[in-house]
Amino acid sequence: MIELIVLDVDGTLTDGKITYDGNGIESKSFDVSDGLAIASWTKKMGKQAAIITGRSSKAVEQRAKDLGIKHLHQGIHNKDEVLQKILDDENLSWNQVAAIGDDLNDYKMLKKVGISFTPSNGTHYLKDFVNVTCTNAGGSGAVREMLECIFKEDGLEEEFVKTWL
Repeated sequence: MIELIVLDVDGTLTDGKITYDGNGIESKSFDVSDGLAIASWTKKMGKQAAIITGRSSKAVEQRAKDLGIKHLHQGIHNKDEVLQKILDDENLSWNQVAAIGDDLNDYKMLKKVGISFTPSNGTHYLKDFVNVTCTNAGGSGAVREMLECIFKEDGLEEEFVKTWL
């Protein structure tokens, strides 16, 4: 049974585009359906989530807070090492983890987790070995699709639906 989901940001929670305004302030757009599923996972079902991302952003910090994501690690170059520390702290094993990522900096982490996902627009280098290539793109419901797959696999679909009824 999956107890922890691990999320990349750019290209997974977002469409991968980086936008700056005239003052150099970065903005990101997040998919609301991803957010509803993540909030169900963390706030309503009491499960754990982590964001491990290579870049740093105030928008990501705010999104993690809004969704009840306990573990936020930004500016990370070796994601599997950070995830190992989370697993040690939470007394979890790799097979209790599902992760989604879209590019080569997610490779080592995705190779180790219990179930791995990539968005439809993820690099072919990941599609060659991940368990699931989503039909949805990053920033367009790929994380929601991942969670619905986990809910189904772990027998939690009914609980997920009931959290919002």
